[in-house]
Amino acid sequence: MITDHIEEQLKPLNISLNEFTELMIRLLDYGVLCRDESGVEEQLYDRYLQCKDIVEDYLRVMAMRVQHESQFRFVRVYPPGARVPGVADEIDQPFTSGFRTRLSQQDIATILVLRAEYDKSLREGQIDESGCVTISLEALGIAHGNLLKRPLPETHTERRNLFKRLKQLRLIQYHTEEELEGAGEASEAWIRIRPTITSFVSDEVLTALMGDEETNADSKTDSKAASAAFEDSADIPASDLYEEA
Repeated sequence: MITDHIEEQLKPLNISLNEFTELMIRLLDYGVLCRDESGVEEQLYDRYLQCKDIVEDYLRVMAMRVQHESQFRFVRVYPPGARVPGVADEIDQPFTSGFRTRLSQQDIATILVLRAEYDKSLREGQIDESGCVTISLEALGIAHGNLLKRPLPETHTERRNLFKRLKQLRLIQYHTEEELEGAGEASEAWIRIRPTITSFVSDEVLTALMGDEETNADSKTDSKAASAAFEDSADIPASDLYEEA
């Protein structure tokens, strides 16, 4: 049986089959592990490092690919046929979306703005030792309006759901939902943009978006082309977005 084979491979690593199963379930459920997210993800990330070859062999059978960013210590899993930044596209594409989950237009718009703000701070050297960029909600709201000519969600519920999705995708961090939920765009609330944002929006998509902004500086920006390119390159590798563990 395949489980016997995997168990035999895990023995020299002092990892049980149950521990390997726990790691795989977490990866497939969330699609991403960030070591600095929680004690649970720290443990699972370290376990992944121990048995990464076995994990990748297991996922390769299902034509899934793994992106491991060792500098900023995160792992992301991509479904069959998804475009992975920095990795050549596969020849065979899946017939249906299946394992993927599509983001809303508001999700896409905010992620594009977060990527642009991350790139800006990176060029200015405003990045911490974890590769994260800290930005105020006020600055994000201004950038959102300037770049896409559309505001962040105005209602508390919409804003809470937006930031919750982005946090579950390990793209941002913030202290509490209440801090963001009760805040307007002129608030003192802050968020951290994770380096994982670069695995969602490629440099090509960012360049296209910034070029679109410059071309349409005095008119309403049409971001449909950038959004379409983003959707093709950033399929979400999980069937659902789950509650925080």
